[in-house]
Amino acid sequence: MWAANKETSNPLSSRQNVVAEFNTMLGAVDKQFPAGSSRFSLGDTCAHYATDVAQMEGLSRVLWGLFPLMAAGDTTPFSDKYIAAIKQGTDPQSAGYWGETEPYDQRLVEMASYGLGLSLLQEKLTDLFTEREVMNLHAWLNQITDAQMPDSNWNYFAIMVQLGFKRAGLPFDQVAIDRRFAMMDAYYLGDGWYSDGSGRPKDYYISMAFHFYGLIYATLSGDEERATVLRERSRQFAEDFIYMSAADGASVPFGRSLTYRFAMVAFWSAVAFSGLNVFTPGIVKGIILRHLRWWQQQPILDRDGILTLGFAYPNLAMCEDYNSPGSPYWALKTYLILALAEEHPFWQAQEQPLPALAEKRVISHAQQILMHADDSQHVTMLTAGQLELNNYVNTDAKYTKFAYSSRFGFTIERGRYGLKHAACDSMLLLSDGDNYYRGRRECAEVRIDENAIFSRWSPWQDVHIDTWLVPFGAWHIRLHRVNSTRTLQAVEGGFAVMKTQPQLTARGCFLSADNGSSVIADLSPVITRQPDTVITPPNSSIMFAECAAIPVLSTTLPQGESWLCCAVMACSDSHKIAEIPQLQINTDQVVIRDPDNKRQLSFFL
Repeated sequence: MWAANKETSNPLSSRQNVVAEFNTMLGAVDKQFPAGSSRFSLGDTCAHYATDVAQMEGLSRVLWGLFPLMAAGDTTPFSDKYIAAIKQGTDPQSAGYWGETEPYDQRLVEMASYGLGLSLLQEKLTDLFTEREVMNLHAWLNQITDAQMPDSNWNYFAIMVQLGFKRAGLPFDQVAIDRRFAMMDAYYLGDGWYSDGSGRPKDYYISMAFHFYGLIYATLSGDEERATVLRERSRQFAEDFIYMSAADGASVPFGRSLTYRFAMVAFWSAVAFSGLNVFTPGIVKGIILRHLRWWQQQPILDRDGILTLGFAYPNLAMCEDYNSPGSPYWALKTYLILALAEEHPFWQAQEQPLPALAEKRVISHAQQILMHADDSQHVTMLTAGQLELNNYVNTDAKYTKFAYSSRFGFTIERGRYGLKHAACDSMLLLSDGDNYYRGRRECAEVRIDENAIFSRWSPWQDVHIDTWLVPFGAWHIRLHRVNSTRTLQAVEGGFAVMKTQPQLTARGCFLSADNGSSVIADLSPVITRQPDTVITPPNSSIMFAECAAIPVLSTTLPQGESWLCCAVMACSDSHKIAEIPQLQINTDQVVIRDPDNKRQLSFFL
């Protein structure tokens, strides 16, 4: 459960409930926080930066919740300990000094939380420090002003620090703010969307970083001209981003840094904080609180009540090399709502469900189509596949699968040899007879319209594949035109569910498991594929620890051109599996229809 060794009795339906849950989390961390220290350890695993930096990171990330709570005037028994730690950490004469930063330093990331604290609390924070201690704090944070760091969402860390200086009446650098904004404007895509740096992915960093910080800046900076731009971009983004949320509170897991967990809805907390006029306070409140309640049901805490590394359960195998034991506490960015007093319209509003959302939402800038089924209880993302240049652990699984699900998530690769390790769910994997499998990674071309996402990709230099992903009601249809100079073994998978016995037919594989049902049905016009199921090792799925079962279609592809086509669906209840769509490909036209002809879609290739 959310909190270790206790029943989940907190309904998380009011500000008092959320404050209580946050204080429970603070209490668990406090037991690992030695008195008189400027850092603490939350575990023995490592990130690519030094252990003492990771320990400073854990302390700093807790402040994303603590500073908003203090800003609203709430008292907590833990705040004095953190203030004392900050004084030590920023004092170069102290043994607990956090040190001088280097280029691309993790400590630059953590400085943003102190910028938030200064911005929200102003003199309420600085009055807790002596004049000398304020100078130390300013000097330590000021290292970020001209620091060399990735040209990405990291630019906002410097802006948050300068905003804190400005709000607290400390020397600040407007030129540095303008320069960082100009750098980020270079990768603004339009309609509210950024990429996380030039040519980099469009993932949760757009919501929990760019727009999260942007709305804080727009609300507190007094820079009205820029605030107008940032608010409009966030308003446009919100109309797309709401489609990432399911009616049950889950969100679609996609991309890296999923161990930050409920930071997935941090954007909506910034919407509430900023009073952005896009959805009613009740709708925004519902998105956030349902999401927190969804996480409350997941085993994400250890026996001491500390947030673990992983997603829906502890899982080091899926983590990036920058995930330290304290990293998950970036989830507390969502607790920005605690800065809003009890009488604020957000807390006073009646919690509302999601508004009526379209069955599909095409997001061109992100190269995604979001599908809502079963009254938004299940959300599926179809995507073109994005290349993460840093090639973090399991980049292919996190960015390049054909589909991602709010209910079924995805699996990660557990080894290089053999199909059961290869994360074949929502992928077409190919082998050149050696039991090593390749799937889609970098796309040479991508197109997206109301009907489909098209991508062209080459797993080998002499193998070229055109793929169309087509939303069709609760199903999505996949079309692959393969041109190969090699004879290849091809395996294509549907969504992964908990291990179960398959039901095989001539056309496909159906799985009915404890956590839902998954089906893949072959629609290939010429080639016959064999239905089967692949069982993965435990801890392969990011959603559940048990072995996963993946329905698959397998065949051998000859040299030359081949067409592979299938229909894929997953849902909570086997009774909701719809009849398999019918497919016709006539030269350059595709026609898809229900067996009863109630729904039909046609488009040209």
